[in-house]
Amino acid sequence: MDLIKYVQETYIAKKDFPAFKAGDTITVYYKIVEGEKTRTQFFRGDVIQRVGAGATETFTIRKMSGAVGVERIFPVNMPNLEKIEVNKTGKVRRARIFYQRERTGKSARIKERRH
Repeated sequence: MDLIKYVQETYIAKKDFPAFKAGDTITVYYKIVEGEKTRTQFFRGDVIQRVGAGATETFTIRKMSGAVGVERIFPVNMPNLEKIEVNKTGKVRRARIFYQRERTGKSARIKERRH
């Protein structure tokens, strides 16, 4: 078990992203390769959960595209991840806010935490 942890710490490059948690609204910029060309695309939404630790950590973002909810899971150590911007910090009481999936309209809003 310690061997796996040692390899992850020494060989996997850590990216320096801002601290965020469930309830925050973030924008994730990531590279997309289409043939010979590469372009940067962004995905902005609310963080539903963060799972795992170290090299295998992932986070799930949910956004509304029209009336359809779209969720995307990003590994923290994904090589194509360029940067993460925290747009709003949300005030929620739990670490995994799956109840947002059933909510629409005004009830789907998350209160903003004041600094």
